[in-house]
Amino acid sequence: MHKEINSNYIQQLIAGDESAFDMIYETYCSKVYRLAFRFLKDAEQSEEIVQECFLNLWLSRQKLNPEGNIWLYLYVIAKRLSLNALRQICQSRQLTEQLINHITTAHNNTEEDVLMHDLEQFAEQIINKLPKQQQLIFRLSRVEHLTHKEIADQLHISPNTVKNHMVEALKTLKSQLQYSDLIYFLALFFGVSSL
Repeated sequence: MHKEINSNYIQQLIAGDESAFDMIYETYCSKVYRLAFRFLKDAEQSEEIVQECFLNLWLSRQKLNPEGNIWLYLYVIAKRLSLNALRQICQSRQLTEQLINHITTAHNNTEEDVLMHDLEQFAEQIINKLPKQQQLIFRLSRVEHLTHKEIADQLHISPNTVKNHMVEALKTLKSQLQYSDLIYFLALFFGVSSL
């Protein structure tokens, strides 16, 4: 089990501490690889994405937020690099055929599920920090798919109060999720169309 990457490691990384970088690499390289492989279905290309992703992390370390989530930062970089590589593949007929062959032989839902589970967990952590009433209303709306009126009836409050709580909950989520990729993920997972 890897050590949890906390703000101390990120501060050490920002200061140029190679041992902190090594710890972060060891903790997240397999996740980055899985993400890249999910898009590219090619082991060699996925390894290249891992190397490029962590090189980017090292070169951009001074821009990091010490209190930020390092996995989300890596996730965004890795996804962009993977999509760029995918675009290049699609411009070449031969590479496109190779990709199609890899997809038919190497499709693996388990890896995708692991990634989705990681992101779900992060989203859940943010939701759990909402005030109790907001949290309850958010879950009733986005998970139970109740209307504002149904929630109001169930909790004996006005629909307007429900709406206000939802607006505040979504504001909190948006401020916590600085990365557009995760906002997009949340929109898919929770149906948060108003994000």
